[in-house]
Order: sequence, then structure tokens, then C-alpha cells
Amino acid sequence: MKHKKTYVRDLAEGNSISEVFALSKAQRKEAKNGPYWQLTLTDRTGNIEARIWFPQSQQFETLQPEQFVAVNGQVASFKDQLQMNISDMAVIDPREVGLDLTDFVPSSTIPPEELLQEMEEFLHAELTFKPWKALCKSVLHDEHIRASILSAPGAKSIHHAYAGGLLEHTLAIMRICKALSQLYPQVDKEILLVAALFHDLGKAFELSHGISREYTDAGRLLGHIQLGLETLEPFLRKTKDLPEALAMHLKHLIVAHHGELAFGSPCLPQTVEAFILHYADNLDAKVNTVHGALTAPDGEEISGWSEYHRTLGRYLYQPMRTPVSAKAPEPEPKTPKKTAPRSEESPLLKAMGITATSGNS
Repeated sequence: MKHKKTYVRDLAEGNSISEVFALSKAQRKEAKNGPYWQLTLTDRTGNIEARIWFPQSQQFETLQPEQFVAVNGQVASFKDQLQMNISDMAVIDPREVGLDLTDFVPSSTIPPEELLQEMEEFLHAELTFKPWKALCKSVLHDEHIRASILSAPGAKSIHHAYAGGLLEHTLAIMRICKALSQLYPQVDKEILLVAALFHDLGKAFELSHGISREYTDAGRLLGHIQLGLETLEPFLRKTKDLPEALAMHLKHLIVAHHGELAFGSPCLPQTVEAFILHYADNLDAKVNTVHGALTAPDGEEISGWSEYHRTLGRYLYQPMRTPVSAKAPEPEPKTPKKTAPRSEESPLLKAMGITATSGNS
């Protein structure tokens, strides 16, 4: 496998670049002196805008997202943003060249297959109601759904925006919901865990899973909440002995999990389980967003302040952490001193005025 040497994060104004990138956007546009290509070059560390000006632009009749390109170009600054002016470019086949695709697609640090297996083991251990167990098994064993969730990102850009991100986010929500159900024992833990599993199921079909992570047609027209319900509905109908009231509550948890009408939920949370799912979802998304803002692309923590975060509307700070003291060695258990068993005094010795105590003395 061939690895990249220069990533988007390494680029600076004035750099001369000869490197391979993926295309996440490609548009042909017109300028006064002729047509040009407006591109977005991508790797796992980020994106940079690029241009192929006329007459070099005439070399390419079509360019599409998801293609890989070897480029020569110069990095410049345009309206305070870095931009690459490409002097030469060739479309390449990543398999023929032997590229390592992990250089181009951000991925979860845990392999998605392991996340899915952990999720299934979690459900097997926590669910006791047979219809819930049957529903989860039938959905997760569907070949199309299984393949889709294995590679799906958790979002386009804000949180868990990487391959395997949907599974990572879903498993975290399930763990949070389990912990909260232990704190509030009156909560229906099992429906909460099933809702956590399926709350973002539609995201597996809302976004494409390749380099661009663009919205699909269905994703733009319907959104992931509606897509999730449509995907789940046939499995609900086929699940034996599942009361209609439970199925209705499960669907309410899914449609209300964004918490506010302004945030895309068709209705507000109206049960305690719906409130818990909403806040668990929001909590994990916020924690992942903050962690991402304070982590460099190479995985190292950023010290001090982050750049201004538009989504959260603030700067973020990496504080000093409380030092973790080394654990003191466990004290060895004290061995009780052995004492000679005290014999019972005989009547004869007692009559002679000799006791066990005086004899020992």
C-alpha cells in the first residue's frame, strides 16, 4: 500500500504540491477567459478548494466526486482561505496504484465489525422481552441494512462524521440509556435500549458512504427520521406478539429524539423515555463535537484554545486535568497471632489451688 506524504492539514500558502487526493466536489463553471473546474480536494485530514483554469480545464470533459486524482499545483490564499491552483492533473485508479484508502476517508478508531458485534452482545445481555429481541435480530441480520450501517457516518460534518461513526454513536447512546435506566428504575429500560439502537437508523440511508458523504436524494427529501421509520415499519409488522401500544411508543421515541420542532423532530418528547433518549443523544453528540474540536487530525490533543466553533457558537478550551496518583499497594492482610488453646481446669488442680494461669506463670 502506498501512503500519502502530504495531507490537507500540512498545506500552507506558497507550497508547491505534487500529491494524490480524492474529489469530494467537482463543478464545471464559466469565467470571462473560458471554462474552468471548481474542485474540492479531500483526504482524511480535511478539504481544500482547487481550480483548474482555462486552457488546462479543457483536458477534462467530465470529473466526478469519489474519483482519485494526482495533482501538481500551487497553494495560494483567496479571501483568507487556502486554495490550490492546479497546473496538471490525472485521474487514477486507487487499486491499480495501490493507495491505502484510510488516507482519504476518516474512520472510527474501532473497526465497525467490532462495534456491531459489541452492540449485538450488549442487546443479548440486556433484553429479556422476546419480541424486542426478535425485532433487533431481524433488523440487524438484514443484509442490506447490515452493510449500510457498517460503513455509515454518524453525520455529514458536525459529530461522528466518519466511517463507522453511526455505530460508534449508537452504541454510546445505548450505554448512556442503560446507565440512566439504572438511576431511574421506573423507566422502561428495554424499550429505551431498542429506541437507542434504531433512533438514527435512517442515517444509514440519508448520506452517501464514500469520500463526499453527500446527502442522498431520499436524505434531502425525507430526512433520516422518516427514512428510519420507513425502514423499521415492515419489521415491526412481522414481529410476533409485539403489542401495538409498545410499537407506537417505540415510534414516538424515534420521531421525538431531536427534542424540539425547530431541530427536526415531528413532535416533542411526551414520555419519560423520550426525554431520556433525547438528552442522551444530545449529550453524546456534544461530547464528540467538543472532543473533535480539541483533537488534531493526527489524534493528538490540542492545548489551550480551539478555533472558533461555528456550530457550538464559541471557542473551546482544553483544561488542565487532575493528576492521577499511582495506586498505593494493597496492604497485606494481617495474620492473627496463634495462641495456645486454653485447657479446661481439672477439679483436682482447682482443689490444690493450682489454676491454669498460675501454672503458666
